[in-house]
Amino acid sequence: MDLSDRTVLVVGGTSGIGRELARRFAAAGSTVAVAGRSPQALAELAGEGFGTFGVDVTDSSSVASLRDAALARHPGLDTVVTMSGVMLLEDLRDPAHFEAAETTIDTNLLGTVRVVDAFTPHLLRRGAGTFVTVTSGIAFLPFPPMPSYAASKAAVHAYSEALRAQLDGTGVGVVELVPPAVATAGQEEVNPHALPLGEFATEVMQLLSQEPTPREILVKGVLMHRWSERDGTYDDLVAQRSKALAMLPGRQDRPAGR
Repeated sequence: MDLSDRTVLVVGGTSGIGRELARRFAAAGSTVAVAGRSPQALAELAGEGFGTFGVDVTDSSSVASLRDAALARHPGLDTVVTMSGVMLLEDLRDPAHFEAAETTIDTNLLGTVRVVDAFTPHLLRRGAGTFVTVTSGIAFLPFPPMPSYAASKAAVHAYSEALRAQLDGTGVGVVELVPPAVATAGQEEVNPHALPLGEFATEVMQLLSQEPTPREILVKGVLMHRWSERDGTYDDLVAQRSKALAMLPGRQDRPAGR
């Protein structure tokens, strides 16, 4: 993928990985716009020179308004990165977890579908373009304290595969970005060993710039997650990650992993 002359919309780019990737695309020479929910973050990004749009990906009318506004300002839009997401702890022994599950699925999975649906006709009319969907290493190696997050990201992976197959031959590609734990505000408490954001972004941009662009963007730090079943390490790694169940409220005094 030539990163020097694209027109990119990063949906969910007001913080963390999305914000850093928006900056990297811009630094490579692309025109970049960012959409998200935080007015303060959008104002900061506008101050950096980005086009900005407010959006709530759980609201279809909000996504439609984003599409109309983004295409009016950037009719040559050719790359849509959809990465809005939430990471919520859930104790599946407590029925109250269902609210967190609903929020997670609505944002991470259905939010992705809404954004893709909104921009597919535009990219098909162009006959060229790219969707970049964002999953997670947790899609392939679950983190037991976040079951709906894992399920939502596994679903986005499967959806991305089907989307790529359905768009084959149209000129519209689908690239799946699979981050490991990255040291952003959402990961620092969960995993102090998370990959530094700058290091992650540098590797991502290097992989994206390859010709042909890989179908999956897999930094070195996520390979153990992506290929754990193939490599025979899956069961041991899930058992190891299950020790984190002790972080759930009410489980701190229970033996880890039970």
